Amino acid sequence: MVIDSKLQQEVAALGDLSRDELAARWIKTYGCSPPSGVRRELLVRAAAWHLQAKTLGGLSPETKRRLAEAARQFGINGSGRAAGSAPETSNEMHGDGKQAVPISKPRRSLSKGARLLRDWNGKIHIVDVTAEGFLFEGKIYRSLSAIARRITGAHWSGPRFFGL
Repeated sequence: MVIDSKLQQEVAALGDLSRDELAARWIKTYGCSPPSGVRRELLVRAAAWHLQAKTLGGLSPETKRRLAEAARQFGINGSGRAAGSAPETSNEMHGDGKQAVPISKPRRSLSKGARLLRDWNGKIHIVDVTAEGFLFEGKIYRSLSAIARRITGAHWSGPRFFGL
């Protein structure tokens, strides 16, 4: 499929927008402020995807069906929250005066026997999930954060460090 030059120019121009302009596009698209800490690059990509989806049609019905099935398998309802979980409230307000309700990512449960790999400074670090906790370099740890601290020497969110 050939993408028209006007669309290519619009997508390329997104890279010149300020973070505030990109955040305004996010608000217009999603009806809420972008999550705190979202990098500018993600805002550019989200805006580019929506421009392209508007012009080219977005996700195919088959892709939508497969995503819905995957969400059902992981117990996620249409709002992005785990099915049965109560929404978290927030004092943050939308531009229209309505209160925002952030969508929290459901916490992933790691199964016994899972193996986590992380490349840090050229070395691969391997963590095995056990019934007792997390096995790293022959020692059991109660949290991934403790392992991330051991690897980096700095405080990290363990799940974030391992990409969970």
